[in-house]
Amino acid sequence: MTITLAPVNRPLDAVVALPGSKSYTNRALLIAALAHGRSTLARALFSDDTRYMHGALTTLGIEVSADEAAATYTVDGADGRIPVAAADLYIGNAGTAARFLTAALGIGHGRYTVDGDARMRERPIQDLLDGLAQIGVDARALHNNGCPPLVVEADGIPGGATHVHGDVSSQYLSALLLAAPYAARGVEIEVDGELVSAPYIDLTLGIMADFGVRAERDGYARFRIPPGQRYTGRAYTVEPDASNASYFFAAAAVTGGRVRVPHLGPASAQGDLGLLDVLERMGCAVLREDDAIEVRGPAQLRGVEADFTRMGDVATTLAAIAPFADRPVTITGITQTHFEECDRPVCTAQELRRLGIRVDETRDSLTVYPGVPQPATVQTYGDHRMAMSFAVTGLRAPGITIADPGCVAKTFPDFFDVLLQATRA
Repeated sequence: MTITLAPVNRPLDAVVALPGSKSYTNRALLIAALAHGRSTLARALFSDDTRYMHGALTTLGIEVSADEAAATYTVDGADGRIPVAAADLYIGNAGTAARFLTAALGIGHGRYTVDGDARMRERPIQDLLDGLAQIGVDARALHNNGCPPLVVEADGIPGGATHVHGDVSSQYLSALLLAAPYAARGVEIEVDGELVSAPYIDLTLGIMADFGVRAERDGYARFRIPPGQRYTGRAYTVEPDASNASYFFAAAAVTGGRVRVPHLGPASAQGDLGLLDVLERMGCAVLREDDAIEVRGPAQLRGVEADFTRMGDVATTLAAIAPFADRPVTITGITQTHFEECDRPVCTAQELRRLGIRVDETRDSLTVYPGVPQPATVQTYGDHRMAMSFAVTGLRAPGITIADPGCVAKTFPDFFDVLLQATRA
């Protein structure tokens, strides 16, 4: 299946209501599952990734009911227990589910396996396994290659001090933090090297605090979760996904139009809102209100150089609109994105070249030169962000066809419907 985009013949002018954040939804689901009491998660995301988390929690014996029409999950927390003593969990290509669940399974008492699809079996997780081993959790890769499938031989988390590398994914650190309240002696974590996507740690600590657990920290270098804390169930509202908002902000930028996203404000911990600063440098006007963000595009985008170390998920968003700038756009700080749903820098460069756009690349950067994208079918490699990013290219350039558009179901099943509505507003 493919979708061919029709370029818009006028600037966009739309208010776009987005589904909840995947990052918040999957963290909230896990925390609510471990909490004492019932939680209701409103405006939650229903997508492949959150369904894998929901399914895994159910397999572990935790009661999670879903009302997709109301975008609400109700979770009866297991009060720091894993109710079953054995389970085989399948999590597709959901990185948050794989990493967060692997750490949380250490709380249990029994044998658990975690497996995913072919791409998940290529995505590294050894840094997390090493971090868990240091606090007494026996978690290992079944094929000794540092990737799923994994087995966790659990008998509670003794706790103590551990180290974790920060240069591949912040999700390893988030996973340790999320499970740490249930360690017998508490947990102290030291981060080795630079931490990529650091704002996600602020997001993790923020939602932990919302459910009653506080962490001590020294910047992004050291963290301590004192023992004896527990999550408490509550009513919780999930904010919209800033990564998914990026495509609509980019659509405003590239069409010289206006897009407003409600319920997402500048106080959000989501680091991908850093793209707004880049768009401003490119000539966009950005209005930040307490409960909404609005972007207005310029007549001509300016080329920039920007560091995406803290917001790797939206690097492809910028790359997809970079050909329409007046000079080259250089995107740095993207080494960690080689390990996503696809090898994103390599695949992004390849697809831009397929469109006739010149790209220079290094391990940590892409430079995209101005040009007129030529008609072509963009391959998406099963990566939702490739599909959504290049769909924005198709709002300006005719003949852009997206292969396997269904891959957006990972985080935004209705993306193409919402995009079409925005172009018709």
